[in-house]
Amino acid sequence: MAYEHLGGEVMKAQNRLQVAAFPALLALLGSMLMLAGGPADAANGRGRWRADYFPNVPLVTPEGETVYFYDDLIKDKVVAINFIFTSCENSCPAETARLRQVQQILGDRVGSDIFMYSISIDPDNDTPEVLGEYAKKFDVGPGWLFLTGQEEDITLLRKKLGLFIEEIQDDSQDHNVSLIIGNEATGRWMRRSPFDNPKALATNLGDWLHNWKVPKQKRNDYAEVKTQPQYSRGEYLFRSRCNACHTLGAGDNIGPDLIGVTDKRDRAWLARWIAVPDQMLAEKDPIAMELFNRYNELPMPNLQLNDVDVAAVIDFMEKKSQRHEPAPADEHAHHQHH
Repeated sequence: MAYEHLGGEVMKAQNRLQVAAFPALLALLGSMLMLAGGPADAANGRGRWRADYFPNVPLVTPEGETVYFYDDLIKDKVVAINFIFTSCENSCPAETARLRQVQQILGDRVGSDIFMYSISIDPDNDTPEVLGEYAKKFDVGPGWLFLTGQEEDITLLRKKLGLFIEEIQDDSQDHNVSLIIGNEATGRWMRRSPFDNPKALATNLGDWLHNWKVPKQKRNDYAEVKTQPQYSRGEYLFRSRCNACHTLGAGDNIGPDLIGVTDKRDRAWLARWIAVPDQMLAEKDPIAMELFNRYNELPMPNLQLNDVDVAAVIDFMEKKSQRHEPAPADEHAHHQHH
């Protein structure tokens, strides 16, 4: 059964969910919706997910080089693939910031034994030059290519990877933000949310997909297993939405360090900035524009947070600031350029 048929109505429903609601659901579905091509079949060239399935369409790099999807990008490689468009004001910048964290965790393995690809679904506007500038804004490293091509070829890729829905083509607000990670040689493929914990995504790419043999650890008795940390609503939202672009006390990242932000900014202004940053930029709000210009002209994404969520995030930042305790090292916060 071809991948685009897996999950049926579940996947259709998933695609309609707002970004703010579904990271946990996508993580669960990602672990379930795995492409199970057998390693033996793949090694013998009989795997379903090899050249007879993946189209070898041409794509173009920011440098103007033509590469072919199967032969040059995925054959015998471990890869992460997502689809973006640079004029997107909500999910795409957040995706890119999160995947930047994954790249940083993997280090120089990206471009060596792991490869990352972001492919534009708006090739009319996302020229190689535009994509090159977009990548520079996020300071992405080697091994992560931003690619464009012919619209019909990109649509075919999205369908083959199970990531096609009508979004900007019909001017709706739907946008599929799923990520495909896989090992073409073994036939192992998995659909994940790019908003998953970056360490978990890096582990999936670096360990599980490589099928490395890891020394077995001593099994603990269940009584010895540590309980998972219990986060407040605000801390969970900050960790899951804000920690790709910001820190709390560890210095500027893609966006500013947010320690003490509740003292620096009027609370009503801050709440609106978190809730509708795209509107404030469109209105040329002076503070919003100053932040936009200072932080590499990267617009803060609108993550569709409701009033309760916004208040919870602000309360969490305020409490952390009052204690002056820097966030954990992996909490490189991303509520997008406050």
